[in-house]
Amino acid sequence: AGEGSGPVPGDGSGPPAPERVLFPPTFSVSEIKNKQRRHFMFLRWKQQQRKEKLALKKKRRKEREALGDKAPPKAVPKTIENQRVYDETTVDPNDEEVAFDEATDEFAPYFNRQTVPKILITTSDRPRGRTVRFCEQLATVIPNSHVYYRRGLALKRIIPQCIARDFTDLIVINEDRKIPNGLVLSHLPDGPTAHFRMSSVRLRKEIKRKGKEPTEHVPEVILNNFTTRLGHSIGRMFAALFPHDPQFIGRQVATFHNQRDYIFFRFHRYIFKSEKKVGIQELGPRFTLKLRSLQKGTFDSKFGEYEWIHKRREMDTSRRKFHL
Repeated sequence: AGEGSGPVPGDGSGPPAPERVLFPPTFSVSEIKNKQRRHFMFLRWKQQQRKEKLALKKKRRKEREALGDKAPPKAVPKTIENQRVYDETTVDPNDEEVAFDEATDEFAPYFNRQTVPKILITTSDRPRGRTVRFCEQLATVIPNSHVYYRRGLALKRIIPQCIARDFTDLIVINEDRKIPNGLVLSHLPDGPTAHFRMSSVRLRKEIKRKGKEPTEHVPEVILNNFTTRLGHSIGRMFAALFPHDPQFIGRQVATFHNQRDYIFFRFHRYIFKSEKKVGIQELGPRFTLKLRSLQKGTFDSKFGEYEWIHKRREMDTSRRKFHL
């Protein structure tokens, strides 16, 4: 080779060839025609992404440990919840107007301990097996609740009978194609009435790693993220279903967790493993609710006055706006 010429390829001289990149920048898994090969390459790509993410996380943790007290504060990830659009009706716990409304609303007798919750649980006409089992399991979660079947009676005829027998709340489980898909909750005798869409229903036998059957102890109640005036009303409706004094010896907790206007219900038993560690077992059932409407007074589909109705086209314009 003449003076100034580069190394001859393959003669062992010069720098080593760079390692072959597993996924070139222009690579796209979707271009692979073979389905099995495409799936295999996608799994490898996901595995590589996971390894890179863990390595970066480990590197950052070591840097924070090296800096000690001088480490910058952890960055808060952006989520839909913490970027929520501010709602004017958000409740301030120290607001006198809110306190006055709570002292005079339909739930005041319950919160003043003047009434004891007594719940009637019923279904739509001719319920199927899954809905019947769900009602029976719901009755084991809510103390002092009784399951009766409709037998073709209209709700307008059922409500006066409930009031005459000192029931404080009426729960109606509706179904479609043998699956529970709706819940009507009416506070007696003066309302209000809430209509929910129900989804993701799981009975006890369908829950993995479930605990033993629940006991008859009165559970504790946890209400999370009901921050607006509407959410406050819904939270008070759920609270009024349970007696005031939970029996802590039973270690049972009923949770209504509101997230992005979806209300997730879970029923757990907790177990103290040590002074600092607590284990939980899900007892079931579980379901998810989405508020459709809130109506003044008891159930009246024709002439009822609605406080709030969910209108998708008008209200769901932003993913960061929530109503509860």
